[in-house]
Amino acid sequence: MTGLSRRAKYGLVHTDRGDTMIFHLGMSGRMRLDPSEIEKHDHVIFEVDSGKVVAFNDARRFGSLDFADTDRLDLHPALAGLGPEPLGDAFTPEHLARAFDGRAAPVKALLLDQRVVAGLGNIYVCEALHVTGVHPERLGRDVTRGEIEALVPAVKAVLEQAIAAGGSTLRDHAQVDGELGYFQKEWRVYGREGGACAVCAKPVERRVQSGRSSFFCATCQR
Repeated sequence: MTGLSRRAKYGLVHTDRGDTMIFHLGMSGRMRLDPSEIEKHDHVIFEVDSGKVVAFNDARRFGSLDFADTDRLDLHPALAGLGPEPLGDAFTPEHLARAFDGRAAPVKALLLDQRVVAGLGNIYVCEALHVTGVHPERLGRDVTRGEIEALVPAVKAVLEQAIAAGGSTLRDHAQVDGELGYFQKEWRVYGREGGACAVCAKPVERRVQSGRSSFFCATCQR
């Protein structure tokens, strides 16, 4: 192994053979570092030169693992066509304005589109839209330039807060050392249907968009 990186929701393990392992944890997969024992759903076991052991655990089998030439990674089906990283320099108001221009799709669907921005998930889109006061059903073409200028840093801030908190543990998410994430304790709207909006105290609402739950405040988000 010569390095670790990430693209969208895929982890990348670069090797000295000139190829890269591409893995996705799926819905509930995780990597376990130096497990005390091998469990039923530890489907792949890695041992590195230092003697450390990493187990790829995936009870629901929605994860994936593949190899590709390192110098041709961008051509791999899982990575080809992905948009910029949300925490990278290429994710700018200018980029988002171009992606939204003339689009009749809801803003939430556009932000979840990996071709627009890579790696954003449902929780963090709901949270960023609440921060900026944009309703998740608003059409992309109707989002103003000022709102886009606010949305980009809001997305970055939400992700940075989530990373600092170790992510969001709903059921299965855990870090490699077994620690749970705690960002769910800071959610403004996600998963809080009927609870008080942190800004106006009105009830948080939930609607289903493209099979995914959208949580929002109808008073604060227009």
